[in-house]
Amino acid sequence: MKTVELSKSNPHMLTKKLAQAALCTALCYIGFTFFKIDIPVGTEKTAFHLGNVFCVLAALLTGGLYGGLAGAIGMTIADLTTGYVTSAPKTFFLKLCIGLIVGFVAHKLCKLNQNEHSPRYVAIATVLSAAAGMVFNIVADPIVGYFYKSYLLGVPQDLSAALAKISAVTTSVNAVLAVIVASILYLALRPALKKANLL
Repeated sequence: MKTVELSKSNPHMLTKKLAQAALCTALCYIGFTFFKIDIPVGTEKTAFHLGNVFCVLAALLTGGLYGGLAGAIGMTIADLTTGYVTSAPKTFFLKLCIGLIVGFVAHKLCKLNQNEHSPRYVAIATVLSAAAGMVFNIVADPIVGYFYKSYLLGVPQDLSAALAKISAVTTSVNAVLAVIVASILYLALRPALKKANLL
């Protein structure tokens, strides 16, 4: 309904949002596919990567739904093409949730793009929004991963628990990187995007 209203009231704005979301989808794919360090864990593997950076940035730039879909689609395609095929459904769900949470905090609670704010307020709201999405991911990724591997993929529970613990470490590192880098990128891009009426 909201998308329909947006397209009726301002079709150019919808086109801009879709273009931004498509670009962010590609960046999420690139961030995971080409900027990652694989960590083998028995027959499984996890990774340090920059994909979450662009998932968070997408939500800050385009809102929760578009940002979440950009992260979910981009990183799911990355999973399917880089040997993480069994993780793809989990990735889609988690990245969509990250985008929705970051977008909700940034644009619904903090109203980043609706009012004029001081640079200090924008910086704090940006970091808080990014952190909210990443705290969710730090908690949810190991838990969802454990149940997904144990009950849907049939991985033994002991192995699933070990994988979840290792995943918690990599997820935490990825989260810190995402908050720092996405916040810096957003704050650097924001003035030019506002001037160009792209926010």
